[in-house]
Amino acid sequence: MTSAVNHFTHGPLTPLLAYVMSCLGSMLGLRLTAQAHASRGAARARWLLGAAVSIGGTGIWVMHFIAMMGFDVKGTQIRYDVPLTAASAIVAIVVVGTGLFLVSYGRGRLPALLGGGLLTGLGVASMHYLGMYAMNMSAHVSYDRLTVAGSVAIAVVAATAALWFTLRVKKPVWITGAALVMGVAVSGMHYTGMAAMHVTVDAEAGAVAGADALDFLVPLMTVISLITLTMLLMVILSPSEEELHEDAELVARLELRRRAAQQERHLAYPGSAVPAPSRRAHPQPTWTRDR
Repeated sequence: MTSAVNHFTHGPLTPLLAYVMSCLGSMLGLRLTAQAHASRGAARARWLLGAAVSIGGTGIWVMHFIAMMGFDVKGTQIRYDVPLTAASAIVAIVVVGTGLFLVSYGRGRLPALLGGGLLTGLGVASMHYLGMYAMNMSAHVSYDRLTVAGSVAIAVVAATAALWFTLRVKKPVWITGAALVMGVAVSGMHYTGMAAMHVTVDAEAGAVAGADALDFLVPLMTVISLITLTMLLMVILSPSEEELHEDAELVARLELRRRAAQQERHLAYPGSAVPAPSRRAHPQPTWTRDR
């Protein structure tokens, strides 16, 4: 018996919420990478790690499982394997972080961009299908290979474009536009992968092991979302790249003025580092001799 698979149990609510979360995670991730490019040393690495959590955790993983809240198979319960589901979140964050570090420290070279995009895209696709494998149902699940290949191709192209955005996009208006595009790409990859899924419910329904989505996924998504909001506050309170550049220019101008003033004093009073007005000429006492 082939079941009726419904990807939109709650109508457009779950796809819309999933898209919004993907855009928010991508937007914050792009803002964090811009902050990383304006930083050096350990601070740069910390900003990139934050971007990995934002894009991989919120923009991809949270988006995936919000969309899964609208997934339903008639005739069987759906439960989730806790370790595998948690592992899928770690995979998403690690592969995105790896791609960001490759591109950032590779100085945007084409081999680094293409290699990072391929690695990140394959990792994101792995996260998706690992998350699907973590679903327990009283049913047999199979996948259409051609559609799976299409979803992987979308993931690789989307990941490469996302990494390119992290190198080129810095202004808020362009970050917003890039995040909207990334949200479309992530959602497209997810629903293409879901379209590849075929479910055949068992004739006799058995007990389904695992955790219920509301008991496990919602708290985990809430934690990741709170971490994202915390990083958003950090970004808001931190100076932007433009502000850092303006501060550096101001310091440079002040230093030039100080040096110019020193040079003028040196030319006016050669051989002296102290301005002449500060040297007072004291009258010498006149001694008279009584005759």
